[in-house]
Amino acid sequence: MKLFIHMFIALVCMSSFAQTTVTGTITDIDNNPLFGVEVYASDLHRGTITDEHGRYELTNLPNGSVKLSFSYLGFQTLTKKLNITGKPLVVNILLKESIYTIDEVIISTPFNKLQSENVMKVERMTAAALKRTGAPTLINGLASISGVSQISTGASIGKPVIRGLSGNRVLVYAQGVRLENQQFGDEHGLGISDEGIESIEVIKGPASLLYGSDALGGVIYINPEKFATANQSSFLFGQRYFSNTLGSNTSLGYKKSTDRWKFLARATANNHSDYKVPSGEKVTNTRFREQDFKLGLGYNSTNYSSEIRYNFNGSLLGITEGIGAQSNYTTPMEPYQQIDNHIFSMHNHFFFGNSKLDVDLGYLYNDRNEFEEEHGHDDHDDHDDDEDHDEHDEDHEGPALRMKLKTFNYNIKYHLARFSNEVDVIFGLQGMHQTNKNFGEELLIPDAKINDVGMFGTVNYSWNSSSIQAGIRFDNRSLMTEYHEVVHETEVHVFEALDKDYNSFTASLGYKFAPFKNTTIRINAATGFRAPNLAELTSNGVHHGTNRFELGNANLETEKNIQADLAIEYQTEHLELFVNAFHNTLNDYIYLSPTGAVEDGAPVYNYTQNNAKLYGGEIGFHLHPHPVDWLHLQSSYEMVIGKQSNGDYLPLIPANIIKNTLRTEFDIKNWLQNGYATLSLNSTFTQKNVSQFETNTSSYNLVDLGFGGAISLGELKFNGSLSITNLLDTNYINHLSRLKSDGILNSGRNIVLGVNFNI
Repeated sequence: MKLFIHMFIALVCMSSFAQTTVTGTITDIDNNPLFGVEVYASDLHRGTITDEHGRYELTNLPNGSVKLSFSYLGFQTLTKKLNITGKPLVVNILLKESIYTIDEVIISTPFNKLQSENVMKVERMTAAALKRTGAPTLINGLASISGVSQISTGASIGKPVIRGLSGNRVLVYAQGVRLENQQFGDEHGLGISDEGIESIEVIKGPASLLYGSDALGGVIYINPEKFATANQSSFLFGQRYFSNTLGSNTSLGYKKSTDRWKFLARATANNHSDYKVPSGEKVTNTRFREQDFKLGLGYNSTNYSSEIRYNFNGSLLGITEGIGAQSNYTTPMEPYQQIDNHIFSMHNHFFFGNSKLDVDLGYLYNDRNEFEEEHGHDDHDDHDDDEDHDEHDEDHEGPALRMKLKTFNYNIKYHLARFSNEVDVIFGLQGMHQTNKNFGEELLIPDAKINDVGMFGTVNYSWNSSSIQAGIRFDNRSLMTEYHEVVHETEVHVFEALDKDYNSFTASLGYKFAPFKNTTIRINAATGFRAPNLAELTSNGVHHGTNRFELGNANLETEKNIQADLAIEYQTEHLELFVNAFHNTLNDYIYLSPTGAVEDGAPVYNYTQNNAKLYGGEIGFHLHPHPVDWLHLQSSYEMVIGKQSNGDYLPLIPANIIKNTLRTEFDIKNWLQNGYATLSLNSTFTQKNVSQFETNTSSYNLVDLGFGGAISLGELKFNGSLSITNLLDTNYINHLSRLKSDGILNSGRNIVLGVNFNI
């Protein structure tokens, strides 16, 4: 942390205090001023809104090329590149009405273009839309995005799946840095709260060119919440109640910004008891508690901008063993996990005339503890509050498993000066230094050091409505582990010392064009890679969270893939059609295979490899008929098939699904503005395409309801929402539920009430 502070002070001292100001007026096509238009510079992490006369002002802008976006609900988002020379600029903007959602700037791709201009198809979901799903955690809400699902353990634990790929094949970015939190484990979640985020972007397909190893299957990019607009401050309060788990999510925040300085803070508490299945029984010890704290500090001047963020997430996660004792406790009983996750990040943008240097630094500290069940211990049925229920603080001898993972990573990108308006070029250097240390009685993976370094270059050439984007990258990963001997009962488990190096070249090529009016086609081909993780290489013991004895394989090779994507969109004023198709060829796909043996009371699985392929896609439409502009009908069909080269199906492939949503938008006099009501029917098909170690799952239909909007009761103003998931209390088991082998149903009906105040 001292390094971050010293660098921040040094950068402030380097800055110039000359001011460059951009002002202007924003109107519609009838020359009416627009009040509340957001004017935002994503490179500077700052913005403002227009006043009642449609006027805006941004000061302290750096010399050189700066991109501003102008967005307003019901109008087409506009981006404009400005050449700042130190003199005041007047930029007046005319916005055109739009039927569809706001066309946002995409941050996860290198050139930060609008979605409509992007060569890669990227799915984006706002934080507000995420909460409207009624999901208790972030990953639960993400599963509503087309092509995204989750491997879940109850309501608390979920791992993202993108088009059939999961685990270390899906990379997660938070606060602009690579998330490292022992993510190979199935039995814990992301460790990121859904409070204090702005939006989530999903890249479906290899993104190794941009992010290196582990982005073989795609990227989940979590954008943190924005700072307050210039010279504004606000106090934020949010509360949600979940009927199924008797859960509560409470969040408090504060933001304040001046022309140069920005500050925000947010604290969140999320507590849930065991989830209830439709029969009314609770799945014992699926309860969880989460505390989350976020801080942000930003500064900008005429030649650079800088931003420091910190996030602490602490969670207690119960590990269920089935339906047993029934209670309303939120404190987990043993076995359970206690996970503390710290993320420090620092983002700097240096402006040199028409070129720019981005320097992103991150430090992550993950402390993972697993407490085993003690014999004779049981939950208590005769207490209804948690004050006396603190098993996790007493009567245990410390964690059976404890690992501390420390990661420093960096991402440096240089945007070359544009030698024409059509060409953008970026060169980058990325790397990571990581150490893993064990402190518990048991070992899951050994003490280890990992070093990554990658270099890449990418170019984007745009003309008219067409773009070509291409790039190439080289990566090296070195991995060293220590020798360990662990005595368990009468067995000695040996972790051999390893010294491994993995190298890989990756490349990508994409083309976006409009062959006909209202039609856009995107064609992308990319290669990706993933080096084997520590668990796959070195495991030698019982993994209690998954009830498996896992054996690593030190001879595993790097996974490599080639994926081709085709995306076709047809959009008119009242209708949008889309077709997304992909074919993914994977060499040396790594997976767990049971040996049939039993050791330490658990079935033995070992890691092995085979070539594989996945293919499928998504197809759908969005109808917005005229003249009933308040009505929206959306439907999509998603399909993934995964096979090994020997013809066997891959494990953990989601079932095909049809998603249908009917949404209305309305205002009710002066007390409800921007109101909405939704009715969703999600039909999941029978999954028969399973690996030889999986079981089939039956089809099911889920109905969800939603209602909300901005409410005004006299001087009291707030946003309210009501969501009901699984309205009909349907019995079902999701194919990717880790509890399905025990026949445990997924959650029954859940009513979620939410309010948000912005004062």
